Amino acid sequence: MDVHLVLFKNNGEYKTFSLPDNITVIGRRHDCDLRIPLSSVSRRHCQLSYNDGVLKIRDLSSRNGTFINGKRIDEATVKAGDYLKIGPLIFLLQINGQPEKISPPEWAAQKPPKKKEQAVKAPLDELETDVSDPFLAELEDI
Repeated sequence: MDVHLVLFKNNGEYKTFSLPDNITVIGRRHDCDLRIPLSSVSRRHCQLSYNDGVLKIRDLSSRNGTFINGKRIDEATVKAGDYLKIGPLIFLLQINGQPEKISPPEWAAQKPPKKKEQAVKAPLDELETDVSDPFLAELEDI
């Protein structure tokens, strides 16, 4: 199974990230598989796991929650075309090239960001980060 997270950027562009393994931990810590160095993202925020043809996501007791299609979840089965929200970032889940059309969710435009998420718009060079982190390089121009 070929799984990608498509990150929507503020300028309307997007970046695609491959899931590195059958179990992918997303969070702020340096040892996470996909590292998001933002204060609204927990150290170990959520985990995506693929087993026997089923892709699941589990919130790892994050402070601000993990959202699928705009709804907060503890654990859920996800499918191609679902939207994942972690902190202020929104990703589209693309599996085996589906969906082909890449567009942000309608609900993202309808809700204004929370105050905490607005405060996170600091440039990445002001955050304590490892500049060699490949995910950070992709986040720089969000």
